[in-house]
Amino acid sequence: MAMNLVKLCVGVSSVEQLEAHRAREIAARQAAGEPPVMVHVTRMTPARREEVENGGSLYWVIAGSIQCRSEIVALETLEGDDGIKRCAIVMAPDVIRTAPTPRRPFQGWRYLKPEDAPRDLAGPGEGGEGLPEDLRAKLMEIGAW
Repeated sequence: MAMNLVKLCVGVSSVEQLEAHRAREIAARQAAGEPPVMVHVTRMTPARREEVENGGSLYWVIAGSIQCRSEIVALETLEGDDGIKRCAIVMAPDVIRTAPTPRRPFQGWRYLKPEDAPRDLAGPGEGGEGLPEDLRAKLMEIGAW
């Protein structure tokens, strides 16, 4: 059974901003002869590593709600110049939009069971993109998505 992770996307205010950041990072990786994947380094390595690597995704919390996910390709152990071991979450380059799901702030990452994960959106415009943020938030509160 796959296990997902959920993490705050700090410093990013929209899915479009995350997509633009990813496009720049992937272009830089490809120019350096590296594979077109995204890597996010975090302090802690999931104890349920096999489950996460077995089809899990990293769900991103942006502006107070889970709004998208990235498929996890691998979890790798890195050691920094300071001697501290960290976890590199290696992800596929695509950002998959999900139904907006409110989420309170937290530190680090958390596990997210597949049955608790928001559904993927069918296409552009679904989920209130383009609406004013306050209206979109109110619609999310009443369960429109």
